Amino acid sequence: MEQFLGFAVPGIPYGCTYALVAVALVLTYRATGVFNFAFAAQAYVAALLFTALIQSAHLSEWLAFVIAVVVVSPLLGLAFDRLLFSRIPNSNNMAKLVTSISLLVGIPALMQVFIPQNYYAPPSIVFNPNTVYFTLAGAPLNGLDMSAIVFTALVLFAMGVMMRLTPLGLQMRGAVESRRLVQLDGVNAGGVVAVAWMISSFLAGFAGILLAPNFSQVQAQPFLTLMVAAIAAAACAAFRSMAVAAVAAVLIGVATFTLQGYLPTQSFLFTSILPSLPFLVLVGALLFHPGMRKLDQATDPLASVDPPLPPLAAAVRTPAMGRVISVLWYVVLGLFIVSMLTWIPRDWESVLNQGLAFSTLFLSITLITGMGGQLSLAQAGLAGVGAFTAAQLANHLGLPMMAGMVVGAAFAAAVAVLLAVLSLRLRGLGLALMTLGAALVFDNIIQSSQTLGGGSGGLGPMNNVDWGSPFGLLNPNGHALFLATFSVLVVVTLAILMIRRGTVGRLLGAMRGSETAAAGIGINLTWQRILIFALSGAVAGIGGTLLVIQQGVANPQQFNYVFSLAFVVIVVTTGVTTVEGAIQGAFGYVIIQKLLGYAPAQFANLTFVLFAFGALTYAQHPEGILEFQKRRSMQRFEPLFERLFPGSQPDAGSQGEPLIAGGLSEEAVRG
Repeated sequence: MEQFLGFAVPGIPYGCTYALVAVALVLTYRATGVFNFAFAAQAYVAALLFTALIQSAHLSEWLAFVIAVVVVSPLLGLAFDRLLFSRIPNSNNMAKLVTSISLLVGIPALMQVFIPQNYYAPPSIVFNPNTVYFTLAGAPLNGLDMSAIVFTALVLFAMGVMMRLTPLGLQMRGAVESRRLVQLDGVNAGGVVAVAWMISSFLAGFAGILLAPNFSQVQAQPFLTLMVAAIAAAACAAFRSMAVAAVAAVLIGVATFTLQGYLPTQSFLFTSILPSLPFLVLVGALLFHPGMRKLDQATDPLASVDPPLPPLAAAVRTPAMGRVISVLWYVVLGLFIVSMLTWIPRDWESVLNQGLAFSTLFLSITLITGMGGQLSLAQAGLAGVGAFTAAQLANHLGLPMMAGMVVGAAFAAAVAVLLAVLSLRLRGLGLALMTLGAALVFDNIIQSSQTLGGGSGGLGPMNNVDWGSPFGLLNPNGHALFLATFSVLVVVTLAILMIRRGTVGRLLGAMRGSETAAAGIGINLTWQRILIFALSGAVAGIGGTLLVIQQGVANPQQFNYVFSLAFVVIVVTTGVTTVEGAIQGAFGYVIIQKLLGYAPAQFANLTFVLFAFGALTYAQHPEGILEFQKRRSMQRFEPLFERLFPGSQPDAGSQGEPLIAGGLSEEAVRG
């Protein structure tokens, strides 16, 4: 028993650390109706600003605390509400998720631009980290442990009192159900939600400066990892009970430290499964907690007044304009091919080959999100499944990478089907968390396994492996690599266009418009969901293998879960509902990255900032910025085409297919 307590007691402070974040996540969700993925970014901003004010500006700790936590953090939350989330209809859960993920990706990258210096851990503001205050079961509790325990208890008590015993808490809960109905009752719902954002942002900043002394340097990654563990605890409470979330967080911390003490340090369970424990808890809560299946059920009786999604530009342009644009596309495509084979320098050819590979990977997001209406945060992980499958086959069996790509795509599709089956009862936020948990489990298993992923160095370099077909098609030293990658992209693109225009595309459009109505007319929702997961997984596996072929090494860091978040942000920015949106996003990503390589190192992550802040427009323009601009440009040139080609009519129904955005035909939109 003494040995057990010796292992378990050190886990209590860490569990309290998870609990502090979990309580704040539950508060934000209950008070605003938004699952705040950006919470980790807010905590990082406060911790970085607090540390910079102490170590660079030489301010006192308490003055730095007031500036970073009491002033800046609430103002940041107020800006989130007024500029972003208050403009999103309460029923548009997809826009809320995309916006918060964009903030999570963009804010840390932006902070690295303005504050590029690496700061060491700041001091604790109350308890001395080097002082042992208590000893429990032989385990010492120092200042950091005491900070986690004491402040978690205080926060939990204060938040419980506010939500249950004050008019503000009641108004917050009512505003989540329906801001408009609360306003009809004479309550300033916008003000209530703004106050809730300020309180939750204060908690984020407070959590940031409490957690920062636990790390050697103030960086964004530890805050992201910690938040994911806190999500598992909050999921155990279905994002409703702060007390249950706190207890679950403490139990996760205790279980983690106890298992660390008993498991052999060199075993697979210790190196791979134990770090995945919070994510496995998250998956278990999603599967077995009934409350997690009801997270995105519409509760706003006035949600039906929200306007329909706009039509795509291609669906409403005149036939003459469509023919001209088609010709221009073929001209641009021909010039691109000729340029790649003739005058483009080798380093830029490599960049554009990466763009082709990323285009294929991004098309998997077009399938699952644009066509299927499902937000998956595991696409980089599925790409890694396909890539490592092909790389292992090449390493151990000498199978050419092109053949291995087919096997890897099939294996990635099988993993995606398993993920779809596990999440059949989940929608919106629940599905996003399930796919995020799957991506994190993949990261831990592959990165920690020398056999599966080659460890931190990955599998490679594999110069001795035949990367190409039996005919040596994929010689990385020549243009054949471009031709092969381009050919694969063309085949995948044509396949997706055929799916979109065929029966499957129509059924998916109907399901996306209204699952209840689709089921009422006999559409098998389960089969359609499994099918679109399988297709997107296969395409992601193909894209991941192409990336490995282009780079010559299969490294687990290429498929980190953070890239899954970033890839969704990129495709949403350019246009998740169209094929060209994914391709344009991929080329924009690699070209901007290349150009920023000539700038100072602090601007290296500016690519994510640009796309992240572009994705913030998703609520107003869910079709994507480029698609929105195309529609505006088309409207400007439409009078010219009407004069040149009189009698031309929009060809919205010429192909008889529903629009990807919302599954609505142009006739339905007009009606």
